[in-house]
Amino acid sequence: ASAPPPARHLFSDPAEVEALRGNLLAWYDRCKRDLPWRALAATEPDADRRGYAVWVSEIMLQQTQVATVIDYYNRWMQKWPTLQALAQASLEEVNELWAGLGYYSRGKRLQEAARKVVSELAGQMPRTAEDLQKLLPGVGRYTAGAIASISYGQATGVVDGNVIRVLCRLRCIGADSSSPAVIDRLWDMANVLVDSTRPGDFNQALMELGATVCVPKAPLCGECPLKQQCQAWRRRLFGKPPSVPDVEDCCVGDCPLCPPATEPWDSSLGVTNFPRKAAKKPPRAMRTATCVLERRGCHGAPEYLIVQRPSSGLLAGLWEFPSLPLAQDLQEEKEREELADHLQACVGRPVAAKGLQFIGEVIHIFSHIHQTYVVYSLHLDGDVTLDPALSPSRWVTEDEFHASAVSTAMKKVWRA
Repeated sequence: ASAPPPARHLFSDPAEVEALRGNLLAWYDRCKRDLPWRALAATEPDADRRGYAVWVSEIMLQQTQVATVIDYYNRWMQKWPTLQALAQASLEEVNELWAGLGYYSRGKRLQEAARKVVSELAGQMPRTAEDLQKLLPGVGRYTAGAIASISYGQATGVVDGNVIRVLCRLRCIGADSSSPAVIDRLWDMANVLVDSTRPGDFNQALMELGATVCVPKAPLCGECPLKQQCQAWRRRLFGKPPSVPDVEDCCVGDCPLCPPATEPWDSSLGVTNFPRKAAKKPPRAMRTATCVLERRGCHGAPEYLIVQRPSSGLLAGLWEFPSLPLAQDLQEEKEREELADHLQACVGRPVAAKGLQFIGEVIHIFSHIHQTYVVYSLHLDGDVTLDPALSPSRWVTEDEFHASAVSTAMKKVWRA
């Protein structure tokens, strides 16, 4: 087991902890953003509805900015205001509402968990972070802590990206903030700091501070209610005189929370020296040939073929134009031939490679994939019979395309 971190990195002074709680909650009461899930959490008398409302918001907010989530959240809660309503929805409906929000498996897992609550837990949400994490699929440590503290008043901390940044700056934690050992220490700190009388507000305040003041770049330190407790702020103010140990140095060799000796404090960065993360792996490059197949519908309006992706993996269950992954170094002529063969299998009739009209390339960046869509179009004459043995597919009008569960990437292809 690693040695415990020096007291310099911990919150061991009860008076300091009380001051931090008071300053943060007072700031939150003055400055918090008016968000729909906060209003529901504060006004909904039914405990299960309250927990569900917070749960939906926390799942949507994973990897997605607040400004983007608000409209999706309002539409979701209007359509499925209760766990029971969501449990009765189809996955297709969930995907359609989720389209454009990204990380589509989140919506699928949320619905699966709602069905479990209704069928196995008599429609009652678990009331503690431990039970939420244990009983609900897709609910991890953070989401469980957020629901339990905000909805049910459990005095448990939370650690998300914003909280990591705030805590690392408050205590000059410069070790890799994504490492399990550091994450465990941050959870310990969050549980020490959480206010037992207002745990939900405290956790939201800590996250709000990271989202609006203690931001990754150009933090608003002058407006921060915790600057008196922030070691990174004090270090920025007083600097580090040559050959003299810094007042904020823990003075312990091989400290598990200090920056590596090879990455000392950079005075030009100030508080943004923290947190530090291991370098991300670059996203892998992928190329995919995509064809917008068009035919004249029975009412004279153009229709377009879309096919459903597999039920697992990237963009699971969503609809897209017929697409085919390509080798990175494939020549255009070979690329057309492979796509033509794929389309022929889709529509059950010969497709000439030379008939494919090249439209252009569309770039879409997923979290771990740099995706290039090589876009073609093709107009088909006459009736087209789709093979039911292949992936589910259907012809849609332009309006139906936009109403379907299609990804942002496919909407980019459409615009092209």
